[in-house]
Amino acid sequence: MGVVWGSSFLFMKVALEGVSFGQVAWTRTLLGGLALGVIVLVMRPRVPRADGTPGPVLPRERVVWLHFLVVSLTTCVIPYLCFAWAEQYVSSSLASIYNATTPIMTALMATLVFRVERLGLSRWAGVGVGILGVLVVIGPWQYTALTGSLAGQLACLVATACYGFTFGYQRRFLSQRPIAPATFAFLSIGVSAVVMLALTPWIAIAPVELDWTIVASLLALGVLGTGLAYIWNINVLRAWGPTGTSTVTYVTPVVGVVLGVVLLGERFSWHEPLGAVLVLLGILLAQGRLRMPRRRVALPTE
Repeated sequence: MGVVWGSSFLFMKVALEGVSFGQVAWTRTLLGGLALGVIVLVMRPRVPRADGTPGPVLPRERVVWLHFLVVSLTTCVIPYLCFAWAEQYVSSSLASIYNATTPIMTALMATLVFRVERLGLSRWAGVGVGILGVLVVIGPWQYTALTGSLAGQLACLVATACYGFTFGYQRRFLSQRPIAPATFAFLSIGVSAVVMLALTPWIAIAPVELDWTIVASLLALGVLGTGLAYIWNINVLRAWGPTGTSTVTYVTPVVGVVLGVVLLGERFSWHEPLGAVLVLLGILLAQGRLRMPRRRVALPTE
């Protein structure tokens, strides 16, 4: 899962050599929706009702579909467009580093927006360290105006803020509903594909120059990164729980950076890896894997 998601930034960079950023987001979403649709069609997963009888394959409540419409915008439509647009101006390695800020965004959204979590001192310190890491990666001292590079980095942060919103929203409105995991993944991506289809005249109609590397990158982005990886994620979540599953956060940027440097010859400024280390340290604190040392209070002696 970490390898596939970490490779996605390389695939986007390669695909942009022959198609527009809108076509990258459009294609990966449709291919992911088709892949998950086939899985649901074959498996026909159902969650038992309270009386033990199997429930429907797809939810029937209108409000559930409205919730998934919101999720589709913040899971795929906006972040996929943002990341694809950003990689016109920033390296795939840098985009993968920014993707690692998702747990920081999730902590902020879950605590401040949806109020489904409460953070202790150590976790707030982690959020602060993570934000400091982002500032170090951006390197604001380099810019006197809004350049393409700075705008691309900000677009990456908009994408991860959407991911953080999605996790909080799902926990608040959808996590307790009896929806099978495969169906949940299909609805998240499938509704996004419908939205992308509606946006076709504005984001997907443009000249293309295809070769086998671009086609292979789009297929990998869609079928693997936007399709099967979501099923894998749900299976790991059920087996290991959310804390264990979140370790993919540490794998994804490493894979993205290695592939960008080795295959695309990308290079870093000194502050970018330093900021990445601070971001990962912030994630460790925000997820409770590291804790700030507690001060010991000396008791009076007689």
